[in-house]
This record gives sequence, structure tokens and C-alpha cells, in this order.
Amino acid sequence: MSDRVKGLIVGVANEGSLAWGCAEAIHRSGADLFITCQDDQRVAAERLAAQIGASHLMTLDVIDDRQMEAVFDRIQKEWGRLDFLIHSIAFAPEKDLLGNLTDSSMDGFASALDVSCHSFIRLAKRARLLMPNGGAMLTMSYYGAEKVMPHYNLMGLAKAALEASVRYLAWELGTNDIRVNALSPGPVRSRIAPHPQRFDEMMQEDVMRIPLRQAVTLEQIGNVAAFMVSPAASGITGQVIHVDNGYSAVG
Repeated sequence: MSDRVKGLIVGVANEGSLAWGCAEAIHRSGADLFITCQDDQRVAAERLAAQIGASHLMTLDVIDDRQMEAVFDRIQKEWGRLDFLIHSIAFAPEKDLLGNLTDSSMDGFASALDVSCHSFIRLAKRARLLMPNGGAMLTMSYYGAEKVMPHYNLMGLAKAALEASVRYLAWELGTNDIRVNALSPGPVRSRIAPHPQRFDEMMQEDVMRIPLRQAVTLEQIGNVAAFMVSPAASGITGQVIHVDNGYSAVG
């Protein structure tokens, strides 16, 4: 078995996904990667995995416990351990995401919290068993968890719950030398960008308020993710790290 760092990245979808930015950067650090994707993103994910030589790729719908168990069973069989986990998925039904919060449905609310937040907890439960010597877990949030962001609506609540989960998991898993943190990237085009028809206009407005006067890039996000799952960040846990070129400083 290789002594190289081994990590699971959940949520690679396409070249614009945060998970892919993380995978590229962490691959450059020399880690072995196990990647998961949704079934409808399999072709794109396979192409991306091939670019970085990631030989382990599986389909994972996080609401399916059998698929989740299959992923961790394979990691146990192939590697016998896990050094880090990156959770980079979020979802809300379009009607509930784009509509008013007061109009959100019970099912839509439950679905958003389950996929966007509780899935991280379920992954952490399984990943900790493969981290007997400690490790790192990282998830992706957004400033809409802290402050009201126009059009973010239901996803803001889901991300707020996710950030609270980070703090409680950091406390619970700290005795196992497992660190748990979140990144909060600034505005960046992704699969869950709110109101995609207004995205370019919103990005232009946001950039004018950012101290560095430029939108954050996937490379920047990936570089911070690579740091956060490395031993260099061994003293950081329970934190939400803003990677936003100063966006949150003036929010």
C-alpha cells in the first residue's frame, strides 16, 4: 500500500465544481484521490478523474445509504484507511430554492437539509472509522449562512446548519485527532448558483465590493482546501475559513 496521503472527495461534477477545484489542487500535492459523482455526471467525472490519474471513481447519491456503504467498503478494501474527506454537495428543489422562504415546502426544506447538511454527518460517521490515527474533514459553505444574501433563501438555512455541524463535529471528533472545518468561498459560478439567469449581473455587482476587486477562482479555493487537509493546518478545527478575496470583510 502506498504511503501517500489518501482522500475522498464527494461531489465532482464538472470543471466548474468546487470539488474539482479541490481535486486538482490536492492532486498537485501528491495525494491519492477517491472521487464520487452523481450518476448523471459520470461521463464528465470520468474524464476529469483521468486528467489527474484518479483511478478510484464511484457514483454516489448521498440519500442512498447502500451507495454510501459501497463507497466506504471499497475504500476499506483498496486502502484500508482515509486521511481526509471533502464534502462538496448541496441541493434544494428548484421551486424551493428560487421561491420565497415562506413558500418553501416541507419536503423541499427536508430535502435541502438532508443533502446539503446531514449527508456530511453521515459521511463523517463512516469516515472516522477509517481514520484511526486522525485526519481532516472539510465541507463547503457560503456567506449566505451568516448574512442574508438576496435570492439565496432556503440554501442559506441549509448552509447555516452545515456550519453548526462543523463546530459540533469538531468537538465530537477532536478526541480522535480528527479536524473538521468548512470553507466559505466568495461568489463563484457553480451548479447551485442562485438565479442562474442573473448570475453574471450579480457577479459584476459583487466584484465591485470585493477588496481585491476580482472574483475568487477555483484554483484559489482548491489551494486553501489542500492546505486545510494537510498537516500544515493541524491546529485548525471547528472553523469556517473565508476564501473570498475579502468579500465577507465588507459584507
